[in-house]
Amino acid sequence: MSRHGLETGLTAGLLVAALGGIAWATGEPFVFPSLGPTAFALAFRRRGARPRSTRIVGGHAIGAVVGFAAYALVAPDLTLGPSLPAASTDTLRLVTSGGVSVAATSWGMVELDAVHPPACATTLIVSLGLLSTPLSVATIVAGVVVLVGAHRAADAMLSERYGDARTDASPRR
Repeated sequence: MSRHGLETGLTAGLLVAALGGIAWATGEPFVFPSLGPTAFALAFRRRGARPRSTRIVGGHAIGAVVGFAAYALVAPDLTLGPSLPAASTDTLRLVTSGGVSVAATSWGMVELDAVHPPACATTLIVSLGLLSTPLSVATIVAGVVVLVGAHRAADAMLSERYGDARTDASPRR
């Protein structure tokens, strides 16, 4: 077992756990599927490959807003479920909402220099009716901001204690 793998796993897990505590205390969905890959991207440190916080927050914000717009325009009041009726208008509306949201989110991230691939999962979560209220969209963006902030705070504390060697270390095999 490598030290880098252990540090990455613990860091990613602790970042999500911090949001889990907020979700538990508030009852709001501060933990959602696309945070997993984002937590991993933040935790996995390699020289020159660190994600920019503005891209992470910007990408998820674009995904959440675009997903909400697609859902509101194409499939309001529908929700992705385990058994969608084959060839139904409702199923067509949901998959259209999802496709439009991924296309528009991808375009928006590139145009605004906020490319963060997990944001395409965020846009699907919203556009497929899973977290599709204005409050949920705000919670998603707030959750990403807290995740990035927690990572920055932890990084600052560890860099102060251990110096730059910790954050610049390449993974060992």
